[in-house]
Amino acid sequence: MGLGPGLACNIRLNTVLDEKQRAQFQNTETIRRVLNSAKRIAVVGLSSERTKASNMVASYLMDEGYTVIPVNPRASEILGQKSYPDLASVPVPVDVVDIFRPAAEVSAIVEDAVSIGAKAVWMQLGIIDLPSAEKAARAGLDVIVDRCIKMEHARHSGALHFAGMNTELISARRQG
Repeated sequence: MGLGPGLACNIRLNTVLDEKQRAQFQNTETIRRVLNSAKRIAVVGLSSERTKASNMVASYLMDEGYTVIPVNPRASEILGQKSYPDLASVPVPVDVVDIFRPAAEVSAIVEDAVSIGAKAVWMQLGIIDLPSAEKAARAGLDVIVDRCIKMEHARHSGALHFAGMNTELISARRQG
């Protein structure tokens, strides 16, 4: 899981965040630090459907060596892991709370993340609640907003092209 400074670059993805907000909530060093230090990631809104983004992201994270804790009140088990109805029910410390729920639900999830002592909150692509992000930051949590944890991990580990796609090309020859 060691992510180095190598192939990753600080790019701007399509986002509604302004420059100041990107510097605060999409900071490359913060992303790298969170990914390097995390061991347990609670995925709130993890779907049991294999075709859903949350399931694919969680499966990827497990393949990369992270412990994934499903948080979904409608499932007892996802990806072979016991699922919990909410963050307060998780019996072990959580490093990152990865949110796959609508922005309207983020405030309560952030409150739970703070109360369980999580170290970071990660709002997936398209999930933006800046007041909750600021609240989490004031509580001492690292906060990433409107970024995909899978894409960022792959990009920072050199497994993903900077644009977000795995080109599967290993060549010194230029494409022409």
